Amino acid sequence: MAVNNLVKRLQNIMRQDAGVNGDAQRIEQMVWIFFLKVYDAQEEIWECSDSAEPFQSIIPEELRWRNWAHSKDEEGRLIKDAITGEELLSFINGKLFPVLKGQNSINGTIPGIRVSADTPRGKAIVQEVFQEVNQYMKNGTLLRQMIDVVDEIDFNDTTETHTFGDIYESLLKDLQGAGRAGEFYTPRALTDFIIQMLDPKIGERVGDFAMGTGGFLISALEHLRPQLKTAADSQAFQNAVLGQEWKPFPYLLAVTNLLLHGVEHPDLHHTDSLGKPMATYHDKSQKVDVIAMNPPYGGSTEASVKQNFRTEFRSSETADLFMVLIMERLARYGRAGVIVPDGFLFGTDGTKLAIKQHLLRNFNLHTIIRLPGSIFSPYTSIATNVLFFDNDRADDAPEEYATKEVWFYRMDMPEGYKHFSKTKPMLLTHAEPIREWWSNRREIVNEENGDDKSRCFSVEEIMQSDCDFDRCKFPKDEEEVLPPKELLENYYAKRRQLEHQIDKTLQEIQDILGFKIDIDAK
Repeated sequence: MAVNNLVKRLQNIMRQDAGVNGDAQRIEQMVWIFFLKVYDAQEEIWECSDSAEPFQSIIPEELRWRNWAHSKDEEGRLIKDAITGEELLSFINGKLFPVLKGQNSINGTIPGIRVSADTPRGKAIVQEVFQEVNQYMKNGTLLRQMIDVVDEIDFNDTTETHTFGDIYESLLKDLQGAGRAGEFYTPRALTDFIIQMLDPKIGERVGDFAMGTGGFLISALEHLRPQLKTAADSQAFQNAVLGQEWKPFPYLLAVTNLLLHGVEHPDLHHTDSLGKPMATYHDKSQKVDVIAMNPPYGGSTEASVKQNFRTEFRSSETADLFMVLIMERLARYGRAGVIVPDGFLFGTDGTKLAIKQHLLRNFNLHTIIRLPGSIFSPYTSIATNVLFFDNDRADDAPEEYATKEVWFYRMDMPEGYKHFSKTKPMLLTHAEPIREWWSNRREIVNEENGDDKSRCFSVEEIMQSDCDFDRCKFPKDEEEVLPPKELLENYYAKRRQLEHQIDKTLQEIQDILGFKIDIDAK
């Protein structure tokens, strides 16, 4: 099915309805419809399982998608008594939503669904989803049209299982306004590449604590699926991923997405990953073997959240705090691949410096991949990088360090591309040169102009530079013109870096001369 065409059809229907206003409400309207369609397909699988006990849906029979949503039979003929118009609105607003939200009773006949600590995760999700969403549409005929469009998708058809994963991203691209919907999302090719480099195995858990709609988790599941050989493998697959997301609609889409990809009881949580003291994660049960993430960046967090971190790690920037969280939650001998903005690489303020020093002293930061600025187009032109590190000590690492050396590699634009774009996004094949280099690492330097595409630096060299990770930069003529806000953010970050270097040089001069000047007094 053509995803772009599907999204446009749904948008066109909602634009005609007076009750739906703006991108957020369009997404919310789509969430519950997609969820019920996907959940019904999952229930068909549960019904056909070899379980000793017959499957019993948590949704009352008359409210299950199969019993009210179809307007056509399997032969494509119209169903005469299919509800629409005011009858459909009355059914959804007065019966479906109240019951699934858990109201006591509807007209004294249908009790609201109940969830307890003993309710299986796969069933409890239903009430969780409907606690978060609303039904905005006021025109029952248009609502029927929207339900019919979604009903065309056969989520039991393996050729269409990727359709859902593309829908939200396609909507954002079509709207050309990721910021209006909340955040931008990692290209599938990039999530697949990072997962391939981390190479999770059956029996390991993969975590993403800012998962969005679950892109990294889906890539991990697809990487693990070919490894399934036994019943024990299949059970391990069910418990292979752990996700957290604090924005409600990406979270609900992630839940639906994992159901669609065969995870019956998704271990996903609607929570602020930064909202707990880091001491909470000291227990081994809170650790994961593999972490793949694109944490939010460019934003700030509340002062109360910063209190959850050690004093030297307290930052107003979410990207910094997530780096601390990731290091805290990575299991011993675990592996991480994390996307960070350029500001983290060249930042030398006290917090960033402390975080990077902690990373080098306690983890093996072995690789940094510099990514083209347009890789997230059309969402943002912020320059980003992937940090790969292990919770282990590199062989022959200097005393007091877990890192021995850091390799830098710059991913240049593929031949024939000036920039990535909506119509020419990154493809997995574009990462092939990185994979080849990964297995046979070597420094790559242009002898004519000294341009470094790949170089290796010892941990001592990096520490002496105040943890400057800003190596193997893109040539000046390939730098993009940034929007004013991003330009200013980079300017202030680089100014702080320069001021720090000046202060350090002045301190060294004063140490040599044997006296100190109180600059503030001057």
